[in-house]
Amino acid sequence: MAALDLFGRRWSLRVIWELRKSPTGFRSLRQRCDGMSSSVLRQRLVELIEAGLVTQQDNSNYALTALGEDAYRALVSLDRWAESWATARATTQEEV
Repeated sequence: MAALDLFGRRWSLRVIWELRKSPTGFRSLRQRCDGMSSSVLRQRLVELIEAGLVTQQDNSNYALTALGEDAYRALVSLDRWAESWATARATTQEEV
């Protein structure tokens, strides 16, 4: 599966974002991802595990792998860009 295909799937990036600080159990992860169904979360976790970005630990918690942490760092850069883009767009809208 290509990275953009994986990241383009609804909730994939959110799961990576929510696992950024520490390993998390299924229920807790679902609560953090408002509105995500259990079946969709399971599917995203399976896909992220197969892609090598997430691992399921012995205690059933989910955690980012080294590749997952790299993906998270890329998301931080994208988030910074998105904030500056939104600010620039707002400024442009005010000038019109």
